[in-house]
Amino acid sequence: MKKYGAEFFGTFWLVLGGCGSAVLAAAFPEVGIGLLGVSLAFGLTVLTMAFAIGHISGCHLNPAVSFGLWAGGRFPAKELLPYIVAQVLGGIAAGGILYLIATGKAGFDVSSGFASNGYGAHSPGGYSLLSALITEVVMTMMFILVILGATDKRAPQGFAPIAIGLCLTLIHLISIPVTNTSVNPARSTGVAIFAGNWAVSQLWLFWVAPIIGGILGAMVYRLIGSEKK
Repeated sequence: MKKYGAEFFGTFWLVLGGCGSAVLAAAFPEVGIGLLGVSLAFGLTVLTMAFAIGHISGCHLNPAVSFGLWAGGRFPAKELLPYIVAQVLGGIAAGGILYLIATGKAGFDVSSGFASNGYGAHSPGGYSLLSALITEVVMTMMFILVILGATDKRAPQGFAPIAIGLCLTLIHLISIPVTNTSVNPARSTGVAIFAGNWAVSQLWLFWVAPIIGGILGAMVYRLIGSEKK
């Protein structure tokens, strides 16, 4: 239960810190943090939690990461469902806290997106479903590749959280204009259920694509990173 609790609070921090920066601070009048700040915020949530709970649960914070680690032979199948449940509940709890904070401002309109992920008319840059699919699959694939490589016993020890956090920052710098960056079904779900309407109807993509990408990333690392027998 300690592992599941760690995943709950870790994912809570990721969604509150990352999506919170997008909703509350990205376009704050005159001193907004913008795309760069939001990207950095997501990276910092993972970096800080990797140091805080990595030794407890492994700090997945993401169903796609759990699937990727399972496909990479680093995580038992029996733990997949409870980890994913804890992650999604943590994301929803953070979405709820963020909703309570954001709606305290007069005129706030949750239907405008609430940091939800989308494609087509709901892509920040107007990118198509195909563009969104490719982006989410490839970005998640590379994320898992970095995670597996940075946590390999042959890699320099103690630096994995930095590599993983910076990787997530880079992923956001690339893909926020396309999908608002998911690579994480729990992050997408945590805010989509409060935005409702289109965010919920497009949520399927942000489960399917990251999980496919996570498994592909594991397959690539097994191919290039396996030790010679």
